[in-house]
Amino acid sequence: MAEELKEQVEKTQEKPEKKRRPRKDRNEESRAEKVADEFVDRVVHVNRVSKTVKGGKRFAFAALVVVGDQKGRIGFAHAKAKEVPDAIKKATERARRHLIRVPMREGRTLHHDSYGHFGAGRVTIRTAPAGTGIIAGGPMRAVFEALGIQDVVAKCTGSSNPHNMVRATFDALMNSDSPRAVATKRGKKVGDIVGRRDGETAAKEIAE
Repeated sequence: MAEELKEQVEKTQEKPEKKRRPRKDRNEESRAEKVADEFVDRVVHVNRVSKTVKGGKRFAFAALVVVGDQKGRIGFAHAKAKEVPDAIKKATERARRHLIRVPMREGRTLHHDSYGHFGAGRVTIRTAPAGTGIIAGGPMRAVFEALGIQDVVAKCTGSSNPHNMVRATFDALMNSDSPRAVATKRGKKVGDIVGRRDGETAAKEIAE
């Protein structure tokens, strides 16, 4: 009996083994950093908003952010928070979850002119030769810079609200197609569609 009691006491005195926490994979951390570095965010507009309650007013901030990888992918989002950095962070995360791809010609401009509208805002986007640069207003310029377009001429008519301008610009970008996509829809070859252009440009379009 005494031996059994000693064994029980020794078991109770034994320290439980500590569970080792799994170490974070360094490769996963580096991948997350690379993904974050791929995107460029542009804060288009920050507005202070208020909510009237029984005790008074509660103030917050609303941020409109455009996110892109400067290689043809672009997204935007709107978020609210009590502080400006938090609002920008929330909007950036939302924008990265809703990206669209825009086909570009030679990696610097659009394939054709396009038009977009949202509410009372109207947007006209035109292609431009190399060296033109970005000729556009503030909100539209932020979209083109994040998208990676280098040469474009854009004009906004009607509403000058930043939200309307950004949404109208995205409407125009979503309406733009590449020659390959148009040829697939019409059941033709790419050379039949871009045959009117000069030979070098048509060859580049077919190669893409």
